[in-house]
Amino acid sequence: MNAPIAAQNLAPARVNYQTHPSQYHHWKLSFDGAVATLKADFDENAGLRPGYKLKLNSYDLGVDVELNDAINRIRFEHPEVRTVVVTSAKEKVFCSGANIFMLGVSSHAWKVNFCKFTNETRNGLEDSSRHSGLKFLAAVNGACAGGGYELALACDEIILVDDRSSAVSLPEVPLLGVLPGTGGLTRVTDKRKVRHDLADIFCTTNEGVRGKKAKDWRLVDDIAKPAQFAQVVQARAQELAAQSDRPADGKGVTLTPLARTIDADSLTYEHVSVQIDRALRTATFTVKAPTGSQPTDVAGIEAAGAVWFPLQMARELEDAILEMRTNELEIGTWLIKTQGDAAAVLAMDATLQTHRSHWLVRETIGLLRRTFSRLDVSSRSLFALVEQGSCFAGTYLELALACDRIYHLALPDDEANAPRITVGELNFGTYPMATDESRLQRRFYDEQPAMDAVRAAQGQPLDADAAFALGLVTSNPDDIDWADEVRIAIEERVAMSPDALTGMEANLRFNGKENMVTRVFGRLTAWQNWIFQRPNAVGEKGALKVYGKGDKAAFDWHRV
Repeated sequence: MNAPIAAQNLAPARVNYQTHPSQYHHWKLSFDGAVATLKADFDENAGLRPGYKLKLNSYDLGVDVELNDAINRIRFEHPEVRTVVVTSAKEKVFCSGANIFMLGVSSHAWKVNFCKFTNETRNGLEDSSRHSGLKFLAAVNGACAGGGYELALACDEIILVDDRSSAVSLPEVPLLGVLPGTGGLTRVTDKRKVRHDLADIFCTTNEGVRGKKAKDWRLVDDIAKPAQFAQVVQARAQELAAQSDRPADGKGVTLTPLARTIDADSLTYEHVSVQIDRALRTATFTVKAPTGSQPTDVAGIEAAGAVWFPLQMARELEDAILEMRTNELEIGTWLIKTQGDAAAVLAMDATLQTHRSHWLVRETIGLLRRTFSRLDVSSRSLFALVEQGSCFAGTYLELALACDRIYHLALPDDEANAPRITVGELNFGTYPMATDESRLQRRFYDEQPAMDAVRAAQGQPLDADAAFALGLVTSNPDDIDWADEVRIAIEERVAMSPDALTGMEANLRFNGKENMVTRVFGRLTAWQNWIFQRPNAVGEKGALKVYGKGDKAAFDWHRV
């Protein structure tokens, strides 16, 4: 699973989110003009952890790491692709969902992180369809259950082979005592508008629904007999491609491996670094500003390719977030810092804004948007520290606005060196949260007086007092009080219950309108996390534990 980078000295337990198609065990990727085909052919002997086999195209985290990589390579390396057909290379099976035996032997934390990354990957398909014109068509050519159907649900459309045996199903409740937790319940209702009583039957039926009934119930968009299935799929793929504005003649950008160094207490990339303080249980993320001459025209951006600053920085930051989320569970507080020239960040933003309709710039903005969203949904306390040398401006201000608190150093006796933040045009909607609101709208509940005041200050470097007056920062201690106030705030935070903090932060961060994505990450995920710990699911006689052993689950019949 590991990409060809300097990570050979890592302990086997560490998860590496970098990979390459030449190292895939589970997906086959092919291209034909405007249509890419992504075939599931999971190697049952290539699970990410020992103790289970990925039979019947069942998946684990390693499968989704490859899927995420494949989608990113389509986005950036193949701009000519307008439709992605997701199907299976195996006979009579599309995907049977998350591997049950993997779930049975995994810790609670592993299951939660697995589901979160899987959710983000599926939401990413919908994000690309909405923002980048990349359409997804699920060609369900066999049994499609649980997480397999959830993958199909994330696509724009689903075509099911009508062979009298292939069915779609969400059997988690009756078979496993858990939920279809990567969007199944929510997409069936919010996206596909399946009537709630039919959805109730569907989600409590082991064998699923096939053929005409699946179409009539809106569980799929179309059905086709086996002899016509391939033709129907290709015809619909071309029709979806015709709706896209991705460039037929665009020159792709090869996503070369990220150069990074992983030490016992640090991650180091070219533009991003993470320093871990294990005694304090904190990690300090530092994101650097661009330096030197940067391209400002399309030709220069295309020539820079994967090392174009905003693209490389976004890839590094995403990798660092995923690394820390999965591999450093005890590091519960992340301190977010920036370093460099704010003017260089704003110049980068001006280039992004000027060329935002160009496919490569649009995809880079999309990667930044999804990466900032990964921060929002990370179950870590996030504190931004605006210190001397910071560059929280424009796009980089999003890093601070994603945090639970922002501490801004005031230097009343040294105004020339006082750190400042700058609101830019891209802070007003270019990087929406899962709520579809900007982080400024979330911060101020989209109340007009506050938003107008911030808009009036756009482009002005704001010192701590000015930023505090506008409500853009949490606290503005001067240099006499700074060290003590920040230290006490961090010490208090790391002493609190991680479970309570996770629940509190998730509720406070998403205070806006609820939509399908927030319901997936909030309501559905929260219930799934709770159910994953209940004896009815994971006790010695819980449904998830006894699955496949021939034993019957023993339930505690008390409703809680």
